[in-house]
Amino acid sequence: MEFAMVSGNLALDLAGTLRWRRTAREEQLVDPDALASWLVASGAAPAPVPVDAATLARGLALREAIYRLACDHLEGRAFDPDGLATVNAAAAGPATTIALTADGLVRRGDVDAALGDVARSLITVLTDPSAPPLKECGREACTRLYLDRSRGARRTWCGMEECGNRVKAAAYRARRRSAGGAPN
Repeated sequence: MEFAMVSGNLALDLAGTLRWRRTAREEQLVDPDALASWLVASGAAPAPVPVDAATLARGLALREAIYRLACDHLEGRAFDPDGLATVNAAAAGPATTIALTADGLVRRGDVDAALGDVARSLITVLTDPSAPPLKECGREACTRLYLDRSRGARRTWCGMEECGNRVKAAAYRARRRSAGGAPN
């Protein structure tokens, strides 16, 4: 399975593994192997790590807590206490270790270390006053959250490949209709 890593933050990319939250929900982490694959694809785990059903449940709970807390931040609400407890518990766990070798960076850690790093990445982005603005994709069906690192922070979609192209095409068709031209 391919995962979209368009959020600019490890935790926000995990939150994006449940797609289309307001409409036809699409779960990407359907089993322990999918979470193991996401951890490697995202860089959270240095190599495939064993994931069982209990770990998958913890990963999904962390994902939902991340999404709730990020939405609370976006809306200026007080953080959800259950979400805080879940993220803080994961963040208090072990971290992946890194070492510089002749071949470059080497990372080591188990699944709990990887999930802990994911939780810590959310804490960092929600508490760093110099972090880029946190936004939700402007495409109506999409519920991905992302950090807007664009010049002037004017980006309105999570990623160009899926949502950006569709938003731009819809805007083009709307302009053509309003100008009296035939939409393509």
